[in-house]
Amino acid sequence: MEDKMDKLFDRLQMLEDRYEELGELLSDPDVIADTQRFTKLSKEMADLRETVEKYNQYKKVTQQIKDDEEMLNAGIDDEEMASMVKDELADSKVEKEKLEEEIKLLLIPKDPNDEKNIIMEIRGAAGGDEASLFAADLYNMYTRYAEKQGWSVQIVDKTPTEVGGFKQVVLLINGKNVYSKLKYESGAHRVQRVPVTESAGRVHTSTATVGVMPEEEDVEIEIDPKDIRVDVFRSSGAGGQHINKTSSAVRMTHLPTGIVVSMQDQRSQQQNREKAMQILKARVYDYYKTQEQSEYDENRKSAIGTGDRSERIRTYNYPQNRVTDHRIGLTLNKLDKIMNGDLDDIIDALVLYDQTKALEKLQNE
Repeated sequence: MEDKMDKLFDRLQMLEDRYEELGELLSDPDVIADTQRFTKLSKEMADLRETVEKYNQYKKVTQQIKDDEEMLNAGIDDEEMASMVKDELADSKVEKEKLEEEIKLLLIPKDPNDEKNIIMEIRGAAGGDEASLFAADLYNMYTRYAEKQGWSVQIVDKTPTEVGGFKQVVLLINGKNVYSKLKYESGAHRVQRVPVTESAGRVHTSTATVGVMPEEEDVEIEIDPKDIRVDVFRSSGAGGQHINKTSSAVRMTHLPTGIVVSMQDQRSQQQNREKAMQILKARVYDYYKTQEQSEYDENRKSAIGTGDRSERIRTYNYPQNRVTDHRIGLTLNKLDKIMNGDLDDIIDALVLYDQTKALEKLQNE
């Protein structure tokens, strides 16, 4: 254990050295004149700041422990002073342990996509009408969770079914750290329940798939303009005369894949076109990448898997009010609350598991 901690603190010293180097670079007139480089180095320094500050606190506490132990070993004649030193030593040891845990988490490599908004695709899979109804239930679950988080949700494509479900629905979810919380939702979600169409009361098993991709500012894919059909239409919803009179909303269809993006939230048709194209590129890129790769790049997959939509990740059992996440062996008997958007217990457990695995990997490097 001590050897593993030594490795981590060697890494911390390297980070502190880099932090000091960045401070010097950012005061260099040549760097200040280069706006792009200055911005990049400033972000790197900001990302390191908390880790370096914790490390400096840790060094101070460690030195305090050493000083107090030396004083006690040398002997202190004043009993009151000796008692104060012992209390200080006990407090310092508690603080040292706390700082160690905080530093370990800070050393885990950050996913560069964690702060991004997401595009989420929900599709009814095996199970016909029942699968489409479950896809709608998942849509409602994620929408309610997003509301609790203070995020905004916009439908960019949907194919409803006659029974009130979705063959597919695609969402753009905007907010703080959306990807960091919802990236673990990619995969096959299985439902076990008695369908509304089942007269004999038998439990059926159906599945819906969820795909989560970060919203990229600049996706590296070229789309031939001839492959895109663009329709403009009037925006719906609140907004007064401006919305009723102008065709500012945009629908883009990528003809080779059939992917559709509808955008009406921006202020102008041009802004809606730009946003629609950005989302369309991300979805087309993800479509072709998924088609080409039967197995996802291991560097992109986390310890619990993010990305492979054929991987069964969770079962929702209605008769027993139970949800099980198969990746981490978590079972919760509150399906009703989870379907109402109370996903925190599941997501927190997935994040903790992922952090634990990442930390084990870090300490074994």
